[in-house]
Amino acid sequence: MTAEAPEHIPVPATRPGAAPGLREATLEDLDALVRMEEESFDTDRISRRSFRRFLQNDTDFLLVADIETGMAGYILLLKHRGTRLARLYSICVDRTARGRGIAEALMRAGEEAVRERGCAYLRLEVRRDNEPAIRLYRKLGYRLFGTIPHYYEDDQEALRFEKRIRFYSGARSDLFVPYYSQTTPFTCGPACLLMAMRAIDPGAPVDQREELRLWREATTIFMTSGHGGCGPHGLALAAQRRGFNVELFLSDDRVLFIDGLRDEHKRQVLGVVHEDYHQQVLAAGIPISYQPLTVEQMASCLARRIVPVVLISSWRLTREKAPHWVVVAAIDSDFVYIHDPDIKTERGESDTDKAHVPIDRAAFTRMARFGQSSTRATVLLSPRRKRRGG
Repeated sequence: MTAEAPEHIPVPATRPGAAPGLREATLEDLDALVRMEEESFDTDRISRRSFRRFLQNDTDFLLVADIETGMAGYILLLKHRGTRLARLYSICVDRTARGRGIAEALMRAGEEAVRERGCAYLRLEVRRDNEPAIRLYRKLGYRLFGTIPHYYEDDQEALRFEKRIRFYSGARSDLFVPYYSQTTPFTCGPACLLMAMRAIDPGAPVDQREELRLWREATTIFMTSGHGGCGPHGLALAAQRRGFNVELFLSDDRVLFIDGLRDEHKRQVLGVVHEDYHQQVLAAGIPISYQPLTVEQMASCLARRIVPVVLISSWRLTREKAPHWVVVAAIDSDFVYIHDPDIKTERGESDTDKAHVPIDRAAFTRMARFGQSSTRATVLLSPRRKRRGG
């Protein structure tokens, strides 16, 4: 957001005499926003510092409603970088202005604003006991798709709603991939493997103990900083040990993640680890193809209940230059829908922001590579075929 003069956005009145003036908020509104927040909510308040950050961030959208007595409400929406997903972070109507259709006007204007910015989905959380808000969301076409226990400061459960605000042809895969968030900064690969295995086998364990077991089996030992992440060879071996059919698709046979290492000893160790994993993969009979999978090929895999776990660069999502694993959960004619296991709680994120994230097909193709060498890697998981006979 910038502090330029606000542009008024015309919004049809939702009832006679209840058409507020809607405009983008500016830093001049900061005092009024903080005052309304403090008067309207007893818990989970947005701080002055956070309001200022939202106003200055060009990926966020804060719209206010003005009536004859002053500011009557606001709506705050966040657009996730590199995706087509927006999130309703907060909506508030002053107690003295309720009953005039202001919340609905804000919702409709907010949807239009993020739709014009290219978003396809709008998601939100709402307290289970907030019946007026739930009625409004259902009236506007939002669907319930999940819950988050103990979400609010007072331990209240949140209901998760979603609405598609931009429509395209095509349908998602019938394969359901459950969501699981990584519990450490270095276990994105294991978290993705857990999701893929559970999608194929409903009885597969999905918990931190298994996540950490997978990391110990698949770690590359070193990364550019911090604990080692997991490479495709290690993930493939770990999945096969658990009874799944696995295939590897790589851009080439070079040592992964070595470009960012300056320490020669670490580079040498990483080379030994890579070669060891490579020999284990060959001995295990896991097929390796040295050509990257296309989006069309991934869509075909999903239709056959084969789940792709894909290496990406997190730069396009978080502006952090790091290799990162995601699960491709579904694909339609316009989007690749990913499960990103990395929830940034310090940014107010929840799994609402990271499950079934819609990304343009072309943008995903650019995203699905890492480093100066444009390394590409996909681990395909499918059910193990049953042998005939006894």
